Amino acid sequence: MPSQKMKRSMCTALATGVLSLTLVGLPAASAGADPVVNNPTEALERLAELSRESERTTEALHDAQIDLDGKQTAQRDAEARLAGDRDALAAAQARMDQFRPTVNKLAAASYQGARTNRLFAVMVSDSPQQLLDQMSALDAISNETSKAVSQFKAAATDAEAAAEASRVSADTARAATEQAKVVSDELQSKQSELQKQIDSVTAAYDRLTGAEQAQLAGTSFPSGFDAGRILAGLTPGSGSAALQAGLTQVGKPYSWGATGPDAYDCSGLVVWAYRQIGKTLPRSSQAQAQGGIPVDRSALQPGDVVLFYSDASHVGLYAGDGNVLHASTYGTPVKVESMASMPFYGARRY
Repeated sequence: MPSQKMKRSMCTALATGVLSLTLVGLPAASAGADPVVNNPTEALERLAELSRESERTTEALHDAQIDLDGKQTAQRDAEARLAGDRDALAAAQARMDQFRPTVNKLAAASYQGARTNRLFAVMVSDSPQQLLDQMSALDAISNETSKAVSQFKAAATDAEAAAEASRVSADTARAATEQAKVVSDELQSKQSELQKQIDSVTAAYDRLTGAEQAQLAGTSFPSGFDAGRILAGLTPGSGSAALQAGLTQVGKPYSWGATGPDAYDCSGLVVWAYRQIGKTLPRSSQAQAQGGIPVDRSALQPGDVVLFYSDASHVGLYAGDGNVLHASTYGTPVKVESMASMPFYGARRY
């Protein structure tokens, strides 16, 4: 039988292993790929990694949704064009029907050997006056039939063009929407997988002590931050006015996909702040990186949209003195902090 000392050792080892698994809280399928988490600090580090990846995916999802919305709008426009094309086709066919009898008569007369040219008039005329009368009549007939044939051909050409345009516009719109839907579905699937991991790690966060959670949250403002000085000379409708609005949200929690007013993700906070001054910005950080006017880092002004990481997957509002107002990550409320902790991507002024 094992000794009491050995039993105590086995129980201690078992308890340590259970605690580690509890802190990690990861699905068994991912246990081989993830490092063992032995303490709350490591659990929070893992949480930060998953939150960063989740934010990338969330912003990519926002971007895909923008793309999808655009393609759906294009599809609706194409369907409207299709209806117009069909109306044009019907009108062209009606014009063809209008001129068809004349064209058919001309074709039948030609087939039956009718002569409608001036040489024929010379050959059958008995007098100069009769010749003039016949030539005049032939000219009128020729002009009328020529006009009818030309209009018939134009209507036929219009009908063919309208039919082809309707086919192309409808096919293009459907294909574009299907492609965007595939991208969106793939990203949704990835986000779903990441969410499973995030749920496990946030369970470890919930088991942290109040002091540990406060340490993670940090302070709302860096030392010496003076909002009054930063916002001095504020112009209504400017970026600084958006920053002023955003600062009222300091302390609100981070939540993936949230646009306020109770919680935010990074691009959601920027969208909300600018909406307060009457400006609509794109929903994703990548799309925000493409709009506005590019601004050099040395020329940043309060309220400029600042982006981070090589894929522009994080965004905030410049808060002066090298600081950024942003919704950073899970467990950390909206705050102002130094930009130095993140790799700078670029900035835009709206």
